[in-house]
Amino acid sequence: MYNYLVILEKTGTGYSAHVPDLPGCITVGETKEETMKHMQKAIQLHIEGMKEDGLDIPESNTEALRVSVQ
Repeated sequence: MYNYLVILEKTGTGYSAHVPDLPGCITVGETKEETMKHMQKAIQLHIEGMKEDGLDIPESNTEALRVSVQ
């Protein structure tokens, strides 16, 4: 099983998401739920493609934190 950080961003028309540890793995949707559903499939397809190409599957090394400033 693979676990990756997904960056979810609000856009003018819904949401976009990407996985920093899987360059090129991106998706969009009208809602957070739709976008994350698309992202699960995108990650699966991305990893399958990497395996088919004989590439190493990267480990998740990305972390995210919120910082509050005044």
